[in-house]
Amino acid sequence: MPDLYLIGDSTVTDNTPPFRGWGWALPELTAPDVRVFNHAQSGRSSRSFRDEGLFAPVEEALSPGDLLLIQFGHNDEKDDAARHTDPDSSFPELLGAYCDAAERKGALPVLITPVSRRYFIPGGDLLYTHGEYSLVIRTLAARRGLPLCDLKRLSRQLFLSLGAEKTAKLFVRLAPGEHPDFPDGHSDMTHFNAQGARVLAGLVAETLKTDERCRHFFR
Repeated sequence: MPDLYLIGDSTVTDNTPPFRGWGWALPELTAPDVRVFNHAQSGRSSRSFRDEGLFAPVEEALSPGDLLLIQFGHNDEKDDAARHTDPDSSFPELLGAYCDAAERKGALPVLITPVSRRYFIPGGDLLYTHGEYSLVIRTLAARRGLPLCDLKRLSRQLFLSLGAEKTAKLFVRLAPGEHPDFPDGHSDMTHFNAQGARVLAGLVAETLKTDERCRHFFR
């Protein structure tokens, strides 16, 4: 059975409890004979993930029939030169390079838009995040005929349906003194707890099960 690989940022990575990316929970939803290799790393963008050599072992390991799930965007919008990408030029170029590398190895790249952040405003609406990066991903997937999971749209719809308080239960929230790294407590707007990771992984799995090229990877 082909393998499933993930590359991305902290919202995807296995991470350290109580923080969990949705990639951590994905093996619970894959077919029994599918091996999942989560190479996502916190703080990385499509640029820094490659520049730091993090993609090299993934590219080397990919084999015909494998699936490569790609989610970047959270850190591409940061200002520092090591991570920033331009949605009009370098971001689609870098994503395209990951797709090219996968296809050269006979693997299928899957593009995933970045998860929405938990930024509710008065009245119950949710701020749009990630600017043009999600649009770039959707456009690239359509142009290349690749599987797409529009996790930005799906997560936004989910959070709006749950409302601010129930949505917050999917993210890391710590009371003062609960965790040594956050003595004053913490209310995260981006990173999931185990429950949230499982919910988001479910959105990814259910979407990819609708694509005949991907469905056999999932239960």
